[in-house]
Amino acid sequence: MSAGLTIYEKPTCTTCRKTVKLLREQGIEFEDVNYFIDPLSAAKIAELLDKMGIAPRELLRTKEQKYKDMALKDSGHSDLELIQLMADHPELIERPIAENGGKAVLCRPYDRILEILT
Repeated sequence: MSAGLTIYEKPTCTTCRKTVKLLREQGIEFEDVNYFIDPLSAAKIAELLDKMGIAPRELLRTKEQKYKDMALKDSGHSDLELIQLMADHPELIERPIAENGGKAVLCRPYDRILEILT
């Protein structure tokens, strides 16, 4: 059912751990990608955003110190610039993201993963 399921996450993130635990408890196989070790390209981020149907600004971690340091709240950055910033600084990407074929979802709350499993 979910052979193509991929979770993009940071293992120390509580929501990521809950998402992974839910999948394991359900016996669902998935590929686990720590995007701090294997960074996402700008093209991959753009693809995920398209699959999620959200704008780049909606994927930014607004509570992250880097977000504050870069003054991104009221910045005039274009969507392409924001995507490149996320590719350059993975800590700016909200997590976890689940991708299954042509669908993707930001798993916040963690059980949103269920939306793309059927």
